[in-house]
Amino acid sequence: MGVLLLTEDDVCRLLTMDMALEAVEQGLRKMGLDEAQNVPRSRVQTDHSMLHTMAASAKSLGVMGAKVYATSRKGPTRFHLSLFDGKTAALLCLMQADYLGQVRTGAASGVATKYMARPDATEVGIYGSGKQARTQLLAVCAVRRVRQVHVYSPNEERRRRFAEEMSAECRTEVVPTSHPERAAENKDIIITATTSREPVLFGQWLAEGAHVNAIGSNYITKAELDVAVFRRCAAVVVDSKEQARLEAGDFQQPLEEGVLHWSEVRELGQVVVGRYPGRKQPQDVTLFKSLGIALEDVATAAHVYARAQQEGVGRVIDW
Repeated sequence: MGVLLLTEDDVCRLLTMDMALEAVEQGLRKMGLDEAQNVPRSRVQTDHSMLHTMAASAKSLGVMGAKVYATSRKGPTRFHLSLFDGKTAALLCLMQADYLGQVRTGAASGVATKYMARPDATEVGIYGSGKQARTQLLAVCAVRRVRQVHVYSPNEERRRRFAEEMSAECRTEVVPTSHPERAAENKDIIITATTSREPVLFGQWLAEGAHVNAIGSNYITKAELDVAVFRRCAAVVVDSKEQARLEAGDFQQPLEEGVLHWSEVRELGQVVVGRYPGRKQPQDVTLFKSLGIALEDVATAAHVYARAQQEGVGRVIDW
């Protein structure tokens, strides 16, 4: 049987944010209905590099898959995803998955924003100006009528360039700021998409009714949020509770101080299917802590594969 190969360029051509939002919400819905399986990220390492693996399946999506990527200080990260037929176990597709990962992470925050942010949210603040920050903002702008965005990152040139490019791409006003508190004060939606090991967002900056998407940290030793953020939160939601126990560095100090309890943490899929509310009152402060799970990758990859077949994109090889 032939296997479809999709390069990074192929995936960039095929994948849109609207497609990813639909795929990720569909995958999370399956998870909320207990119709999917998600294996948290696992890591092994040498003295110089680290290998990351994660897998998921959903019988009603008809596929299962695994993403593997390796990181090293000496070279770029390489992301690969293998997609299998859920009935026959045949290998359907091998695709490069760097851009796919960026878009599905943004889409997860978009789904969280759809279900958790106030419907009238228009003001956004974002911390970070890299690749992940771009897809975060694209997703949020796809689910809310965003009027203005303030972006903060330590590098003046990067935040200026981000503001210029994303103003055009999101068709809204994106303003760079040199004061980190301005990316949070009086904002309806706040995004943290940084590589920081220390908090960049502080609870005292949050307005009533704010929704926070925190996506930067997926290591137990890193945190973008201070404890006061959790003291303000009426709802704390993750994409996978099992994976959060392994990777949510933001949760460690709040758990140690008794500000947060695991029994209070909900999964986004459960919110999507209506088992738990994402927001009870307009004045509530809500938080989505994104880990980036394999089910989001696999659901998105299934949509990319289907579109590639429709449009004749990619190269088929004998396997």
